Amino acid sequence: MKMFNETQKIMHTDAKCSAMCVRVSSLRSHSESVWIETERPISVEEAQKALAEAPGVTLKDDPSNLIYPMPLETAGLDDVFVGRVRKDLSDENGLTFWLSGDQIRKGAALNAVQIGEYLIKVGNVK
Repeated sequence: MKMFNETQKIMHTDAKCSAMCVRVSSLRSHSESVWIETERPISVEEAQKALAEAPGVTLKDDPSNLIYPMPLETAGLDDVFVGRVRKDLSDENGLTFWLSGDQIRKGAALNAVQIGEYLIKVGNVK
């Protein structure tokens, strides 16, 4: 429920989301299995391209070569690492992916700073 409530709070919207949080012993990073629904069907490649270009996101998505986000590897880093991007088999507009990030580095404080920097950059705040 925390993911659901925080998504609506942060995005100031009633957007629905669904996420599965799995607790695994790690020193500093959290990982989540995330499901999203888009307005129109998008391909895995289109989603991967958008994720790869997103600031603050690192795409690590090559499971055949054992390349995907791992909590041990994301500790101490600011980016959120995303991988295992897949089409949802039950919803043509759905995608699933796995993410991992350092919950101390990438938390509310850093998010607030990055949002402030973005607003200054686009000219909404002086």
